[in-house]
Amino acid sequence: MSDLIVGPDGLARPVWAATDPLLRDYYDTEWGMPVRDERGVFERLSLEAFQSGLSWRTILAKRPAFREAFAGFEPDAVAAFGDDDVARLLADARIVRNRAKILATIANARATVALREDEAVDGGLAELVWSYRPTATPTPHTLAEIPTRSPQSEALARRLKHLGFRFIGPTTLFALMQAIGIIDTHLLGSHRRGSSGVWG
Repeated sequence: MSDLIVGPDGLARPVWAATDPLLRDYYDTEWGMPVRDERGVFERLSLEAFQSGLSWRTILAKRPAFREAFAGFEPDAVAAFGDDDVARLLADARIVRNRAKILATIANARATVALREDEAVDGGLAELVWSYRPTATPTPHTLAEIPTRSPQSEALARRLKHLGFRFIGPTTLFALMQAIGIIDTHLLGSHRRGSSGVWG
């Protein structure tokens, strides 16, 4: 059985993005497209951390509420969150109410802000994350051929942890790299393969 399904529109998509309208739209318009701004990378890093142990479909459906609850994922705003904000977030049934993940998001916002002034880092969060782009991207024919981590995601996890980031492991960061276009793991034959412009 192929891991690609050709839809009524004639476009080939992986099975996970073939039928659910929310996932299909995300796959067609967002997933794997370059995100190079600080707020955008911080938002996706935060959502990937919240996704840990859950389905991406769950997080995607809650994304509007996450954006509202976390001040549009503006790092300066989230970095200023205090105990009242934590209590507010834990009481918000529209998001994932996990104290460790909420506290990690606030800590990561503070680490993101601190990165701007870190002389050992060339640029901010987005520049740092993109500096771990590999020299080649996977070329999977099947979903089973897509790795879940890489030497680059492992190295980036170590670097970010050293810089004060939390709840970010090699698997979470590999998912981030896929989501923001650092690597292209679209299946060969998918209509989205190569669409990011990052990889030929």
